[in-house]
Amino acid sequence: MTIKLYCFGESGNSYKAALALELSGLDWEPVHVDFFGGATRSPQYRSDVNNMGEAPVLVDGDFRTSQSGAIQAYVTEKSGRFGGRDRDETYEILRWVLWDNHKLSSMAGMTRFLMNFLPEDKRPAEVIAFNQGRLKAAYATLNAHLEGRDWIVGDGVTNADLSCCGYLYYPEPFGFDRADWPHIDAWLTRLSEQPGWKNPYDLMPGKPSDRA
Repeated sequence: MTIKLYCFGESGNSYKAALALELSGLDWEPVHVDFFGGATRSPQYRSDVNNMGEAPVLVDGDFRTSQSGAIQAYVTEKSGRFGGRDRDETYEILRWVLWDNHKLSSMAGMTRFLMNFLPEDKRPAEVIAFNQGRLKAAYATLNAHLEGRDWIVGDGVTNADLSCCGYLYYPEPFGFDRADWPHIDAWLTRLSEQPGWKNPYDLMPGKPSDRA
């Protein structure tokens, strides 16, 4: 049975789930969520897809879950890929996924939205500057950790990598320049060289030009 992923291309959190599915080799297909058209805020979406009113959502037969980290864990359970080889690695991967969700992706996603998807006169300059300060600290943490290593945990791609990269391939500006962070830059290049890798707008339906 084909796994369905409710997602949209502009969403870095959707990308984390879609990339895990694509690299895992599991049979899956994207179902476009018209986020900018208000789909996730509709009563029908909340009753039929996700009562939290968010994307991504994975549906595999009778099984359903949301939140990118939970979806990645399910992909690992089903495919045997991207998890830890032992308890120490498993918890280290989880530690980085939780760190990313709180420190990196949450700030990157919000900052990118404020800078690119709001009308120019509605963009809160002080909030953006504050967020970018927090993001700089997160980039520094990740860059330092990646010095001398190919992957965030262990010797291969794990959910830690698939989570932390979620917003870092997007072309829209939000205060991230790969050239400023050489170890992150090299890591993103290695990840993009993995068989099956695709950038967000090639992997999922939905991109800013659709609304131009």
